[in-house]
Amino acid sequence: MTKKEAKKRIDKLSKEIDRHRYLYHVLDDPNISDEIYDSLMEELIELENKHPEFKSDTSPSQRIGGEVLDKFEKVSHGNKQWSFNDVFDFEGLKKWEEKILRLVDKKTGYSKKPDYCCELKIDGLKIILNYEKGKLVQAATRGDGVTGENVTSNIKTIRSIPLELSEDIDLVAVGEIWLGKGELKKINKKRKEKGDAEFANTRNAAAGSIRQLDTRIAASRKLNSFIYDIDFAENVPKGQINELERLKELGFKVNPYFRRCKNIKEIENFYKKWSKSKDKEDYEID
Repeated sequence: MTKKEAKKRIDKLSKEIDRHRYLYHVLDDPNISDEIYDSLMEELIELENKHPEFKSDTSPSQRIGGEVLDKFEKVSHGNKQWSFNDVFDFEGLKKWEEKILRLVDKKTGYSKKPDYCCELKIDGLKIILNYEKGKLVQAATRGDGVTGENVTSNIKTIRSIPLELSEDIDLVAVGEIWLGKGELKKINKKRKEKGDAEFANTRNAAAGSIRQLDTRIAASRKLNSFIYDIDFAENVPKGQINELERLKELGFKVNPYFRRCKNIKEIENFYKKWSKSKDKEDYEID
């Protein structure tokens, strides 16, 4: 195989593997077996080893891990990363709405009540993803909201995170990294057999996995993601629902259970429904 043929085959394999990754890990709709997927990846890795000059930072082979870091570098966020405020009952939520409406009316004269986008609060680890010209260049933890840790190498191992977007744009996206309940049981079983301390919950396991200096450990733990916010882009859609739809267009995995609610009563109904059914999902909801 000539160098030209090798490059062409590497490019083709990369696109094909990423397409199947998207079908399996984002859409949950695989159309090839794990064996075929693994054989495609093995061929790609073999070709990249023979022709390292054609291996890119966004190659699917980056997802298998192998890099061992000395430490995690500190990085500054472009925008401060806020944490959510708590509301403990619907009377408190009504008072919050009244306060917001008074402020909006005072500043703009707009008094119409807004619609709301209700989403599930995933119990995981917040992550900030930075893309330049459509390619992932940095992934960082929230940290104190101003400064986080660069965990790009570990985030690249998560197959629901796109290394390249569907468009060549600059974008900062925010989301949650989580570990499935079933996967936690498997991990804790192995840790118990080795005499290691078991993880208390999925959030601790996800956070512990992302902060491993050996990327092979993060790659082995089958972490997942839901992305919910565009922190920066040239054209951010108006409204949260449009933002979520835009994230899906770009190739991100978005939790499918978001809903438009017209008033506090509909929000309360949404909350009551998920209070009863949240334990049926493989991820923790808080």
